[in-house]
Amino acid sequence: MERTKTLLVKNADMLVTMDAARREIRGGGIYVENNRIVAVGPTAELPQTADEVIDATGHIVTPGLVNTHHHMYQSLTRAVPAAQDAELFGWLTNLYKVWANLTPEMIEVSTLTAMAELLLSGCTTSSDHLYIYPNGSRLDDSIRAAQQIGMRFHAARGSMSVGQKDGGLPPDSVVENEDAILADTQRLIETYHDEGRYAMLRVVVAPCSPFSVSRDLMRESATMARHYGVSMHTHLAENVNDIAYSREKFGMTPAEYAEDLGWVGHDVWHAHCVQLDDHGIGLFGRTGTGVAHCPCSNMRLASGIAPIKKMRLAGVPVGLGVDGSASNDGAQMVAEMRQAMLLARVGFGPDAMTAREALEIATLGGAKVLGRDDIGALAPGMAADFIAFDLRQPLFAGALHDPVAALAFCAPSQVALSVIDGRVVVKGGVLQTVELGPVIERHNRLAGQLAQAAR
Repeated sequence: MERTKTLLVKNADMLVTMDAARREIRGGGIYVENNRIVAVGPTAELPQTADEVIDATGHIVTPGLVNTHHHMYQSLTRAVPAAQDAELFGWLTNLYKVWANLTPEMIEVSTLTAMAELLLSGCTTSSDHLYIYPNGSRLDDSIRAAQQIGMRFHAARGSMSVGQKDGGLPPDSVVENEDAILADTQRLIETYHDEGRYAMLRVVVAPCSPFSVSRDLMRESATMARHYGVSMHTHLAENVNDIAYSREKFGMTPAEYAEDLGWVGHDVWHAHCVQLDDHGIGLFGRTGTGVAHCPCSNMRLASGIAPIKKMRLAGVPVGLGVDGSASNDGAQMVAEMRQAMLLARVGFGPDAMTAREALEIATLGGAKVLGRDDIGALAPGMAADFIAFDLRQPLFAGALHDPVAALAFCAPSQVALSVIDGRVVVKGGVLQTVELGPVIERHNRLAGQLAQAAR
């Protein structure tokens, strides 16, 4: 029988629990056994010894942030000139021909790079929507990277099956056979999916979008997901062209289309939903269908301002997503949280989102969207996933009267500490699991090869 490993974090200037009482504890701490939290409270009330003790003096500690939508391979194609000033459909059309040259090595290295950026910006759990599989690429390449770097991971098996010749948006060269998609999805679920509490790896069924897969694939994917008890994810109602396509091809709004295909419920979340109408918001609220809000991407592609306050008032679960690094062009979770708050205010007034609401969306909101009740808060029985920011940096100076609000209002900070599943992954602001220099050098070399291949 393995010996219990203990971890004590003590003396935090502020500990944000996000528990049921939303406690914010000055001088707080956390006591961990193996991968779960045993006690949270004032440091004086916790055990005073542990196998590893971390003094969090001068820091704010929060639950780890949860990223509900990403395309990690896109970190290879940031700021591509041909796609810098396009809306969604034009942006995709310009980039598909570049992504057609992706390789398994590129998928793995770009996932490592994207996850490193996420980890250093406070993310401890991330989904990734990989929907393009050229040249022998597989979702296994992403999964291998997540296991190496130590991130809690929801790996979404995306797919595209309707190419241009059949009225879809992607080139025919990058779409897959639907039987092959379903067979590979089943393989991945049976090989990797962990439904247990504190799972580090789950598999998600995730056809790319209404404009790149068939009705049959959407329905069959939902049937498979519910047979295995796994989550479902896709893009929906991202911009006005998305709405127009849905009306022209299906005679329905995107929300009506999703409902018709069985793509609503607590086990489903949709990315963007910028143009979700009142009917769709009501439908998602009644059924518990989640939304991944991606403010930076929505601004970059001029898709609009998602009505997040209206969604939350209607009971729609909302999480935060950085989206792919070709439409953000970063993967900075604290920056995304800040942007969510600021964009909501631009669209709907200064009370549209508070700093604490932004943090809640980035933690508890994301956990709910991913169908988890073991992450997103610091409380006994929860997974030991938490982060700390150094409040002694210039960017926080003058804001220490409310360090919780400062996280959202002040300039984004990198984490000083990140603990995932009870394991210290970032310490002193340095990633502990992977040596970043060689990864970034390799990533940049591969990005150059990818750009060259598309010429």
